[in-house]
Amino acid sequence: MTLHPSMMPQNADNLALQDKVGIGLKAEHYREILDTNPQIEWFEVHTENYMGAGGAPHRYLSAIRENYPISVHGVGLSLGGAEPLDRSHLKNTKKIIDRYEPALVSEHLAWSQFGGTHFNDLLPVPRTPEALKIVAAHIDEVQTFLGRQILIENPSTYLEFEQDCISEPKFLVSLAKKTGCGLLVDVNNVYVSAMNHGFDAAAWLSDIPASLVGEIHLAGYLVEQIDGAQLYIDDHGSTVAPAVWRLYADFVNRIGPKATLIEWDNNVPLLSDWMIEAAHAQKILTPTEHAIHKTELTRA
Repeated sequence: MTLHPSMMPQNADNLALQDKVGIGLKAEHYREILDTNPQIEWFEVHTENYMGAGGAPHRYLSAIRENYPISVHGVGLSLGGAEPLDRSHLKNTKKIIDRYEPALVSEHLAWSQFGGTHFNDLLPVPRTPEALKIVAAHIDEVQTFLGRQILIENPSTYLEFEQDCISEPKFLVSLAKKTGCGLLVDVNNVYVSAMNHGFDAAAWLSDIPASLVGEIHLAGYLVEQIDGAQLYIDDHGSTVAPAVWRLYADFVNRIGPKATLIEWDNNVPLLSDWMIEAAHAQKILTPTEHAIHKTELTRA
């Protein structure tokens, strides 16, 4: 099915974020954000962190939402799973979206539950015609239930299936064309997967049409030695690597400015340090004197 225009989010923030860089919203920074009202363009929140009925998370998010646009990013819908979607999880997701009216809503091309068990991981989806059909049906179900478009993110991967017969970019593009969803391109994930599997990250990115990209993610990675081999791990625990910055700059030079998020989920830094990373991304995204002045920050 193709997403009907009436299902698109009626939210002015959606287009307003197209040339803006945001950061993740962390509990460590709630109070500082409310006290100082820092010059940050938008915040991303993880859907599952706000599925409780109330309490401090909702109190702070409600106050912050009054001053900033937000996006909601889910990790638990298990769109790539073979089983039916968890309708309870989907209903809770819709409650958050209805309450906070985010500019962007996204999920991963992954699965995370089976037989009633939820795994604390984003597990890879085999890239086969059968899997493509299942994931497309799940995306249709989610978009119909939510009444709006969602973005699908490419995860980092550490193994490949013998059955894989569709390239990852082609798989993602096919999903977007079949369902009307958009794509959230995580450039760090592309680089991590490229280093683990030996493909060309720049070529991967060149296969993604600009019209399908609704958002970009950037983050840091970790390299570990396992049995004498290097494994690149998407750990979101450090600054963005130079190689990822170069890929990002080339990507946005081709596709134009897209809403960009700097992720940092481990070793969460000072808010000011995170803002420096966002400012660097902003200068790449909109390399004008106005944009540089507006961020009022320079990269160390």
